[in-house]
Amino acid sequence: MRRFLPTFLVITLVLAIYPFIGKDRQQTALTGLPWQIEVLPDGSTRVFGVVPGQTTLGEAAEHLGADMELAVMVARGEAGSLEMYYGQYRAGLMSAKLVLAADMDAETIESMRQNAADKEILKSGVRKYVLSEQDYARAFKAIINSIAFIPAVNLDHEIVTKRFGEADEVIRSSDGVSHYLYPAKGLDVILSEEGKEVLQYVAPGEFGRLREPLGQQSG
Repeated sequence: MRRFLPTFLVITLVLAIYPFIGKDRQQTALTGLPWQIEVLPDGSTRVFGVVPGQTTLGEAAEHLGADMELAVMVARGEAGSLEMYYGQYRAGLMSAKLVLAADMDAETIESMRQNAADKEILKSGVRKYVLSEQDYARAFKAIINSIAFIPAVNLDHEIVTKRFGEADEVIRSSDGVSHYLYPAKGLDVILSEEGKEVLQYVAPGEFGRLREPLGQQSG
C-alpha cells in the first residue's frame, strides 16, 4: 500500500526549502537572505542589514526587531562573550536562528554576569547569563564582530555552491564537517553530516579568526 506524507507536512517542507531552490526571478523581491551579501566600497560587508565590525547591537535590534534575548555566554576556560539571540528569525520564507556576537571588555562582561536576570548551564556546558534590563543600554553600544545563521532546513554542497558560488577553499574534517570558505565575503558555511548547518559571517578583514583554527588541511 502506497503511503503519502500528510498535506500540512508537505507544505511545511516546501516553505522551508523554497528560498534555497526557488527560481532566481522569484528571489529578486526578497531581501535579507543569507546569500545576499553586499560588499561595500571600504571592503566591509553587509548581510541581514548588519555590517560586522561597524554595526552596534542597538542598531541591529532596531533593524531586526525587538523579539530577541541578550545574554553573556561563557564557555569553559573563557571570559565570556556578549550575544544577541533571535530564536525565530525569518529570512524571506526561511526560518532560522540568528546569533550576533559583540565586542565587550572583560570588566563589563563580568559586571553583566553579576547583574544577570537569570542563568543556566546549557547541554554543551556553556553557561548562559541572561542580561538584566539595566544592562541593555550599554550592551546596545557594543559593536557586532560576528553573525551566526542557523537555518531550519538542511543544506548540502549543491545548494551552497548555487547560492554562494564556488568556495575559495573547502576544508573537510574526519568528523563529517565541511567548511566552505569565502574570504572576500567574510563567510564560512559549515556543513555537518550529523549536526546543524551554520553560516558564520565576520568582517572580511577579520576572516583569519574563522580560517586559522581550521589548520592546514583542505580539499
